[in-house]
Amino acid sequence: LFSKDQRAFYEAHAPDGIELDTLTTLGPIPIIKVKVMPEGFGRKLVGELWMYPDGSQIVELSTKARPDEAFQVAAEARAFLLSKGVDLTSEQQTKTKTALEFFSGATEGATT
Repeated sequence: LFSKDQRAFYEAHAPDGIELDTLTTLGPIPIIKVKVMPEGFGRKLVGELWMYPDGSQIVELSTKARPDEAFQVAAEARAFLLSKGVDLTSEQQTKTKTALEFFSGATEGATT
């Protein structure tokens, strides 16, 4: 399944005592990604919808900005989303952490 280079990379960087063949595949998680230039915002927005196997979903909206304009762009993005009725008060979650927590719970007690 893995090339000689991939196995060498794993051996060089993996924690001691964890063999490549003992790892478990996590996923898949279907993702829909859309890039748009919404009218009235003036910047590209990227939207990702992560759909977890239990039916739960996470949506992430992002845009890019130079470091010196980050706070201004964040304020503009917030104002734009609020003007469109997007609720920004709900609990924030990261996609990757949620995925790892979901699958680690699904694999507890599983045998290889």
